[in-house]
Formats: sequence, C-alpha cells, structure tokens
Amino acid sequence: MATHTLDFEKPLLELEKQIEELKRVAGENADLAKNLRPLEQQLATLRVEIYRNLTPMQRVQVARHPRRPYPLDYVNTVFTDFVELHGDRLFRDDPAIVGGWARLDGSSVMVVGHQKGRDTKENLYRNFGMAHPEGYRKAMRLMRLAAKFGAPVITLVDTPGAYPGLGAEERGQAEAIASSLIEMASLATPIITAVIGEGGSGGALAVGLADRVLMLENSVYSVISPEGCAAILWKDASQRERAAEALKITAQDLLKLGVIDEIIPEPPGGAHSDPEAAAAALGDALQRHLGQLRRLKTDKLLKRREEKYLSMGALTEK
Repeated sequence: MATHTLDFEKPLLELEKQIEELKRVAGENADLAKNLRPLEQQLATLRVEIYRNLTPMQRVQVARHPRRPYPLDYVNTVFTDFVELHGDRLFRDDPAIVGGWARLDGSSVMVVGHQKGRDTKENLYRNFGMAHPEGYRKAMRLMRLAAKFGAPVITLVDTPGAYPGLGAEERGQAEAIASSLIEMASLATPIITAVIGEGGSGGALAVGLADRVLMLENSVYSVISPEGCAAILWKDASQRERAAEALKITAQDLLKLGVIDEIIPEPPGGAHSDPEAAAAALGDALQRHLGQLRRLKTDKLLKRREEKYLSMGALTEK
C-alpha cells in the first residue's frame, strides 16, 4: 500500500484497504476469496480512470511524488555497467547532478541526470536535485568526454530548477547554464533528453537541449513552478491550479506545441506505482530514438538540431 497518498488518490486508498482487510480475513476461505477479484478489478479500473483525467496541477503532484523513480533508479534498471564520474575539475563535485558511462542495450552511452533524495538527509546531500554551477560544469565535462569517444549522451531531467543561492550566483550560475546550452547545441554526438519528473526552468534546460526530447506521461516541463507563477501574476500562490493550466506544462500540451518529440506512457497509477514497467517503457523509447539518430552523419545531425530549435515558436502580429 502507498505510504504517500495524493489527495485525488484517496478513493484508491480506500479500496486498497478493503482488499487488504478481505485478504487478511479470507485466509484459506475460498468463498471469501472470490470477492477479491471484483474489488481488484474495480481498483484497476478506477486507477486508470483517475490517471486518465488528471488536471495539470495534479500531474505536477505526480511528477513530484517522493516515490517516483529518479535517475539512479533508472541507471539500475534501464542501463547496465554504470560507472559514475565525479567533479567539474574546477571547484568540487555536485551530488545534485549524477553522471557517468553506462551501456544501453550493449552500447556505450554517457548518462547525466538530476538526482533528488528520498529522505531529509539525502535531500540535503543532493540539494533537492537543484544543481550548483559546478554541477552543470561537471555535466559539460562528461558530455565533451562522450563526444571525444563518439558516444551518445542521454540526460534524465528531474529538478525544481537551478539552485538560486548566494554561493551559486557568486560562482556563475547563469554563465554555467548559458555555456551548457552552447555546448549542447554544437556537441558532435547524438543527444537524447527524457524529462522523468519535474523539468524546472533553466535548471532543466541546461541539460535538456537535445536532438530528441521525450517526456514521461506524468512529468512536467515549465519556465516556472505553478506556485511561483501564481505568486507573481496574482500575488496568491493558492492560484496554482489556474497557473498550471495557463503555463501549458504537461507532456500533452508540449507535444502539441512541438516542444517535445514523444510522450512515454506510464503504468496506471504513475511511474511510482510500477517502476519496472516505467523503466521498460523508457528503455524502449531511448533505444528506438538512439537507433534512428545513430544513422545520421554528424553534419546532418547538427543541422537538424539547429532547425529543431529555430522552428519553435511563432510570431503573430495583430
């Protein structure tokens, strides 16, 4: 049973409690056990129905779910032979960004991603997945290393945003993000980005400029959090539902706008309900897109990457 239940999941929790209680009472009683199947079918149907009709703000809640798989979880399920690399060779290692060599379906790739924590201690260590400049400089170092050896880069995005603290600003947060965007725009190797949870502002985009941008079904990608947007526009953070709708932050909205290339379906109940199924879907999508990108010559790859970003957005004069 879930240890962290979202508001809209409460009807599921009630059914789960009924099923567990019936299992406890039924034991070896075959007659009572017969009543389990209809309840389990009802639970499965209700879960699909609830998750099919989530509001943008509810998707934000799912994207932030504390049991949702993080990059290091996918490293252990989607990839093999992971070797983590540390440090930016300038200041220090930033635990909010993890990266290193790995194999995807037997082929060498460089994996880079934002890493959050599961508990207070780990969240403090990982800075809640909010990277400092040295984190982005580490990511750039690993991407250059991948290009040197002709290996593709795969980035897994899950961050509320770049860390806005005094130390980060003093060490050049804006410059690190800008340099990362320039680096990725011209990196002579295939790049695939998958937004697996929160894609927050420049902190996400700094490792998200890619040939293919994918999003898990219940992830979000935005220029600002709904709460932050509501506080700025309406001076009221409780207007977050309204802000989430206006921001067009869901995978479904962003696919229509041409910002992303594909939505990766999640199991009913979200990636946290069945991490193995989520990993299988992510792995299949990464392998498929990587196979397509590998067939392109470098000059054509870079030209298409340039055209992809130049074609985004439209100007309408009134």
